[in-house]
Amino acid sequence: QLRLVESGGGLVQPGGSLKLSCAASGFTLDDYAVGWFRQAPGKEREGVSCISSRRGRMNYADSVKGRFTISRDNAKNTVYLQMNSLEIGDAAVYYCVADSRPFSTTCPWTAREYMFWGQGTQVTVSS
Repeated sequence: QLRLVESGGGLVQPGGSLKLSCAASGFTLDDYAVGWFRQAPGKEREGVSCISSRRGRMNYADSVKGRFTISRDNAKNTVYLQMNSLEIGDAAVYYCVADSRPFSTTCPWTAREYMFWGQGTQVTVSS
């Protein structure tokens, strides 16, 4: 069974850090592009970051550039999102997604291009 499970969300003060994890089972995550999306109450879902298969390319939303870093740990079949200097506007449910097309050299920026979704993890930024 193909699964993505996110973890690492929580409550943090502005300026703090969190590291989200996306662990895959049933397939080799490094063979697929992986993305992080987020959705806050009353707002549209937006792309945060993505990484192509085999670490070829990484993209970030302008709002998180310089603060967030996406990475892979292939031994753990996991993708991470390191979030530093968190702002109140970063608060949302964060979803890990994986493409269904293997060995892509780019990573999609639209949610509908991703086949597999995790259950989401809540990130709350509040003083």
